[in-house]
Amino acid sequence: MPADPPLPAAADAIAALAARGDIAVRALLLGERLDLRRLDRAKPLATAPLALALPAAGGVAVLFRYGAAVLFGADEGATARLLAALAPFVAEPFASPETETARLRIGPGPPPAGDEGAIALPHCAIEHLQLIADVLAKSLVLARYETVMAGMFDRIEPLAAELRARGRVNARGRVLLRQIGVVLGIQHRMVGRAETAEKPELLWDHPELERLHLHLAEEYELRERDRALDRKLDLAGRTVETLLGLVQARSSLRVEWYIVALILAELGLALYALPPLR
Repeated sequence: MPADPPLPAAADAIAALAARGDIAVRALLLGERLDLRRLDRAKPLATAPLALALPAAGGVAVLFRYGAAVLFGADEGATARLLAALAPFVAEPFASPETETARLRIGPGPPPAGDEGAIALPHCAIEHLQLIADVLAKSLVLARYETVMAGMFDRIEPLAAELRARGRVNARGRVLLRQIGVVLGIQHRMVGRAETAEKPELLWDHPELERLHLHLAEEYELRERDRALDRKLDLAGRTVETLLGLVQARSSLRVEWYIVALILAELGLALYALPPLR
């Protein structure tokens, strides 16, 4: 089997993409985490975030440790090969990965009519691809947890309705604790890993990309979606904690009644054991 051709330099990879003019972009959220430390990163085009060339397809892949991969100019074959290569390094892979597509147009002049949704750049460097990938990856993370929160509210709503109608709720404390764990897990991943509300570190070294980042962040509504998701997480967390407190209070009351019953039973046995009065 012949060896893979050497990876091109960043300038060559970008030149190959720019020659196409119109580039398909595909972002995928593969799992909870992507172990980039174990990944073979021979001859990367750039780091932070990690960018690799796809030699056979002439495309570029940008990878993130929170499980996202953004592909520029990769056909179906190149995409399948990359996903197969990344599979051993994906922790807690999703059965159906979140995906998002976009188009990148490189060249002077405005986008052609009917192509206003494309990301247009007069020229391109690897930093542009890293920045675009960062925004798309964060959009995927938000989409993933928006779906998770929608499912959580579907489970919580009947419990709240039962509490309103009957004044009590039939739910196990372990189930509610799992829901609290889901909320805490999402908050940890959003703040600690994906940093969906933060600007990418790339802007520290390339402040000239600030305007592009603002445009893309507004286009994908990153800030608004992050705030909305944060409010949902806060509401879900407080609701589940309230329900858990009620369940624990009811369990404590039941235990107290058991103790009272045991005391009464012990008194009854003690009275029964007394000798009869003469």
